[in-house]
Amino acid sequence: MTIRPTWCRTLAVLISALGTLGIVGCAVAPNANDAPRTSVTPFSTAKAEGPLPPGWGLKQLSRFKRDTAYRLVADPTGVTVVEARAEQSASGVGKRLNVDPNAMPWIQWRWNVPTLIASADNTRRHAEDSPVRVIVTFDGDANKLDFEDRAVSARAKALTGEALPYATLMYIWENKAPIDEIIESVHTTRVKMIVVESGAARNGRWLDYERNIARDFERAFGEKPGRILSLGIMTDTDNTGERAVAYYGDIHFSPKPLKKEPK
Repeated sequence: MTIRPTWCRTLAVLISALGTLGIVGCAVAPNANDAPRTSVTPFSTAKAEGPLPPGWGLKQLSRFKRDTAYRLVADPTGVTVVEARAEQSASGVGKRLNVDPNAMPWIQWRWNVPTLIASADNTRRHAEDSPVRVIVTFDGDANKLDFEDRAVSARAKALTGEALPYATLMYIWENKAPIDEIIESVHTTRVKMIVVESGAARNGRWLDYERNIARDFERAFGEKPGRILSLGIMTDTDNTGERAVAYYGDIHFSPKPLKKEPK
């Protein structure tokens, strides 16, 4: 699979948040001339061992980091999924989007984590790794940012020509933190992680998730979300120096939940 210049602004944030030496970025916020990119091409539409579906691309975080290896494989039922293999590494797969989270507030996905990263802890600067991450970036009013966050964004723009996303929301699997806990990155207030799975009890099986991303954003950042700029996945072990294997299935945005919400 070839590295393509997609889904870069969120990874610029991640480079800072994961403690690398530099910041890179390359995507721009949508403008009036952008064609809508609301559809997320499912991984399952591609062939195992073939290229990623249209719009998806690999993204190296930094030349100072080893890349996580991603490839398309068939799950036990024959459905094509993404396999991630990290060994003291961090890089991602992503897709640029232009989605209104008020019209499409639900995100659904599935993943499979055979084993956890033993020493990972996203509340600690030098242990910020996760076997699986679903990452969504948002547009917003940069004038609302505090001095420190504006400085980080200005540094990124000076180095790369592109500012960072206004906000980044991640869904992660944690070792001990309770489900639904929000973890703020120790490096920037503009990256928030929501724990959707915790502990090893459900390792080794395919798990389905459904979240109201508009509601999660408001809970994490205290305001309504702007447009969704990109979607990505990442398995990283660069901070702990461990190994991890994980599998990602299709990801969708939808106007309504698949399951009936409890009253």
